[in-house]
Amino acid sequence: MFRSSNVVARIFERQVHCARQFYENLFPSCTLYDVECPDHSFRKFTDDGQYLISFSRNHQDLIVYRPKWLSYSCKEEDCDLPSKAKKFDSFFTQLYCVSLASSNEVICKDFFLYVESCQFGLFATSTAQFHDTPAIGGAIQGVPSIERITFHLLRLEDGMILDEKVFRNDFVNLAHNMGVFLYDDLLAIVSLRYQTIHILQIRESGNLVDIRAIGTFCREDDELFLNSSTQCMAIADKSKMHQSSWSHVENSVHNTQPSSDNSFLSGIKQRLLSFIFRGIWNEERHNSMRVQGLKKKFYFHFQDYVDLIIWKVQFLDRHHLLIKFGSVDGGVSRSADHHPSFFAVYNMDTTEIVAFYQNSAEELYLLFEQFCDHFYATSRNSLYMNFISSHSNNIHAFEQLQSIRNKASSFSQFVKKMLASLPFSCQSLSPSPYFDQSLFRFDEKLISAADRHRPSTDHPIKFISRRQPCTLKFKIKPGPEAGSIDCQKRKVSSFLFHPFLPLALSIQQTMFLQPSVNIHFRG
Repeated sequence: MFRSSNVVARIFERQVHCARQFYENLFPSCTLYDVECPDHSFRKFTDDGQYLISFSRNHQDLIVYRPKWLSYSCKEEDCDLPSKAKKFDSFFTQLYCVSLASSNEVICKDFFLYVESCQFGLFATSTAQFHDTPAIGGAIQGVPSIERITFHLLRLEDGMILDEKVFRNDFVNLAHNMGVFLYDDLLAIVSLRYQTIHILQIRESGNLVDIRAIGTFCREDDELFLNSSTQCMAIADKSKMHQSSWSHVENSVHNTQPSSDNSFLSGIKQRLLSFIFRGIWNEERHNSMRVQGLKKKFYFHFQDYVDLIIWKVQFLDRHHLLIKFGSVDGGVSRSADHHPSFFAVYNMDTTEIVAFYQNSAEELYLLFEQFCDHFYATSRNSLYMNFISSHSNNIHAFEQLQSIRNKASSFSQFVKKMLASLPFSCQSLSPSPYFDQSLFRFDEKLISAADRHRPSTDHPIKFISRRQPCTLKFKIKPGPEAGSIDCQKRKVSSFLFHPFLPLALSIQQTMFLQPSVNIHFRG
């Protein structure tokens, strides 16, 4: 199935890239430097280009703008526009301002997901994060705790708050959407603290509906079944102990009551251990060899497997999840690349683990190399997101991958480095045609489709034509036109490209200074 669908995708991508060649001659040719604009934290354009999302500096309010086009034009790069046309309001119209956060909560400015089919926006607010919180009620020791995390579902057309989902005394990694993944109308939220994957459905009515929770239990009736079994055991023990003293009976009944802090492994961990056990068992035909294999590969590492926690999750389709497991330290670390990790493919319908890989597995890497687009798992309604360049659909991206591979000290280390990006963060890449590597070449250390801050430079970033390798098409320069006065201070830049218009914002941030916002547009 992978191979046939990939062939169709390649043909479709080839047609799309041919159509997008139009953008080789339609690009941002003018720049307005240090534009006077509202003192907001600009997040991103929605994937359909209808809205520009921003937050107030105190992280209390959501401000949504509608992009609009200039009514002026010019021929030269340094065009002299009227003063009215050089204002932020000439490019964007504010639709509304909505207060999302309460007095003790703040908006998580790095989190935003767009439900394109309904034009809904999913935002998050949270209270402060606490470390060294006691691990009670099944919580994982070493994972921070946040008193309140609230997900807000808004209708972006008018800012109406449609529904909310609250997590209390929990921890969800909201940075760059890492702990949440959206696929069509399905939403996966990973509770790191309680090791639960919450699956929700976003209804067209604007409701967030709980579908299932994967973690302690895998099926909807698992908890009922276990509680019933525990009660049956208690009754059986009571009848056996009936011949003993009455006090002895009371104590035994008390000790057999179900407890939230029991020693049972979680349902998802039992599924994982069972899959690993069966895989090792089936490697050999003779029982004696099977026992030896289990001793070396399963029982010797048994506690290591038991100690694994869920780091991150993404949908592969509506039925399968790609789950990343690792140590507690790696789960809460800003950079988990040097921590050992494992990947599992989980079928939500059958509640079975169907594949399991270490982060150095060549088999998984080959799947990643050949079918990278399948790991992005973009929603069916998100047309623009299907055109993002990857080493599976773009020869230039594939050549870059091969170059990194050739420079690696060992193939094993290269595989670990490449697989460290899995599972992909949801909606973390810009679908702008100016990041199409079939059309343009640019320095990916300074700018890329990835939703990340980049080291800033006083030199303009050049976009070179692929078909005419020596032809400079356009430049993007963040920061002041004359460059920074103090070159010693650390500067970072972020770039917000419209998904299909020749329009972009560059925001240069310097420590202790106001951000410098430039608007790049077609003159």
